[in-house]
Amino acid sequence: MPPITRRLALQSGAATAALAATAAAAADGARLKLRILETTDLHVNVYPYDYYRDAPDDTVGLAKTATLLHAARAEARNTLVFDNGDLLQGSPLGDFMAYRHGLKDGDTHPLIAAMNTLPYDASTLGNHEFNYGLDYLATALSKARFPFVSCNLERVDGTTLLQPWTVLERSFTDEAGAPQALRIGVIGFVPPQIMQWDKGNVEGKVRTLDIVDAARKHVPALRARRVDLVVALCHSGIAGGERRGGEENAALHLAAVDGIDVILTGHQHLVFPGPKDFAGIAGVDNVKGTLHGKPAVMAGFWGSHLGVIDLDLARAGDGWTVAGFTCEARPIYDRVDRKVVPKVGAEAAILAAAKPEHEATLRYVREPVGATSVQIESYFSLVTDDASVKIVNDAQLWYVAPLLKGTPHEGLPLLSAAAPFKSGGRGGPAYFTDIKPGPLAIKDLADIYIYPNTVKAVRVTGAELKGWLERSAGIFNRIDPAKAGEQELFDPKFPAFNFDVIAGLRYRIDPTAPSRFDPEGKLLDGAATRIVDLTHDGKPVGDDQVFIVATNNYRASGGGRFPGNDGSTIVVDAPDLTRDVIMRYVVENKTVSPKPDGSWSIKVPAGPVVATFLTGPAGEAHRPPGLALKQLGAGPDGFAKYQLGG
Repeated sequence: MPPITRRLALQSGAATAALAATAAAAADGARLKLRILETTDLHVNVYPYDYYRDAPDDTVGLAKTATLLHAARAEARNTLVFDNGDLLQGSPLGDFMAYRHGLKDGDTHPLIAAMNTLPYDASTLGNHEFNYGLDYLATALSKARFPFVSCNLERVDGTTLLQPWTVLERSFTDEAGAPQALRIGVIGFVPPQIMQWDKGNVEGKVRTLDIVDAARKHVPALRARRVDLVVALCHSGIAGGERRGGEENAALHLAAVDGIDVILTGHQHLVFPGPKDFAGIAGVDNVKGTLHGKPAVMAGFWGSHLGVIDLDLARAGDGWTVAGFTCEARPIYDRVDRKVVPKVGAEAAILAAAKPEHEATLRYVREPVGATSVQIESYFSLVTDDASVKIVNDAQLWYVAPLLKGTPHEGLPLLSAAAPFKSGGRGGPAYFTDIKPGPLAIKDLADIYIYPNTVKAVRVTGAELKGWLERSAGIFNRIDPAKAGEQELFDPKFPAFNFDVIAGLRYRIDPTAPSRFDPEGKLLDGAATRIVDLTHDGKPVGDDQVFIVATNNYRASGGGRFPGNDGSTIVVDAPDLTRDVIMRYVVENKTVSPKPDGSWSIKVPAGPVVATFLTGPAGEAHRPPGLALKQLGAGPDGFAKYQLGG
């Protein structure tokens, strides 16, 4: 080797500069394909297992989604993997970790351990991340080997709880086989409603900003870091209409913010792009998968789908632009002849990462606590009073009544509100409570009450009580009794957890009348009345009467926008989980008999109309006595179709 002289060094430097100039010229006009993969709303579903039924379930589980993910990675030269939040709560495994096992410094949460094996490039927070408190959240996130971002969540002193965004520096390979260094900006968003839904865990500690306002604040700063692409991890759904600020489902409005290139959505437990969930919304293309022309995806829930966005990036000068894209949501299963057909197996590394906690959860949920003398099921919970709601209301009344003694509210009529949680819908034809008479285990109580709510009680007037029920009655489509043929009874946009049944009253619901509220709780017609024959103790409820209603923290703090519930009417602010209250109620009574008492019913439309609804096929064995029903055969997606009346 010749000695390195000053002249040789200068010549070498000139050659390097010339090569760099040539490379830059070649890069201008280069094309690069980048695949972005999304999971969302995993809710601690690591294993393909239904802890409530204590049986394998091929429709859920990160272990299944991971198999899809690895296959999608193998198809593409350049990939990034993101999660869109709602990780730590939502299955008995999550509750076991929070309430029985616990997390101490140095522990790794099983879902985080599973995610670390893939690994992910970044994630954001969902609203359910706050259900167990900020300390638990911090401990769980501390072991993640990837960053978490959230720009519209701040401490009360104005600093962000997490970094608002991050810049990923990655080397990708372009279509000509040349390496390209890209800077990917990733920014996160959480529904601002966490301040209502988890008030007890966040009040005085953090605050939230409107999603669009936060984007307008932070995206310019992120762009100033000379990023080539900005990906928004938006744990918020897709809804149309005029922007008013503070929206829970703001992804469409967020897409209109300059500087954002890609939107990953979630929260609604729906699939986008797809044929039906977001049809007819201005600015949404269900086929291409765009929000205001920008690529977007929503990957279902519980690991049911993998979101895939393929970007075609073009180099121009010193930056990159999105020249084209495709979007899809890949399912982990198909449904053929009303049966689930798995498309993939479970990833062994994911199963191994959570195996000890999974097995401990199985032991936990199988612990018996009492017994039931009656069948507790929810197949017809949206058309008649049923045991799955009755046991919740019975337990809430049992718990709240002693807490009112010695207070100014003692002696006021005490009612209880509860909703059916497992009633099919997005969860599928097996998503129902079905508990036989006999022993009750923890898994059964978790099946009846799936959320980690706490018990509250509110003081409301009779007028507010009527409004509360009118809001619940928004679940029904308006039925035209003069129109022959089938009409769907339920609005699929209305979640069943907002269909409150209030025990202690008697009433009927008339679905032929217009709804007072839309599915989001917006007032449509203040004079609209679907609730008829409303009585308490056999007498009509007066507008000025005062009642105490046992409910949960979500509802009492304003969740669902129900009259009489905005956080200011709470008179019992209890710390106990509703599920624990139900457990204590069962333990004390040893054997419970939550027999429906027919406190509410639907006013069956007369005329030629055929009012139909869907339920699980297994419901045929549990037809409620006295309820006029006619089975119409198989419905879509494995459901059974019924006619109310007939």
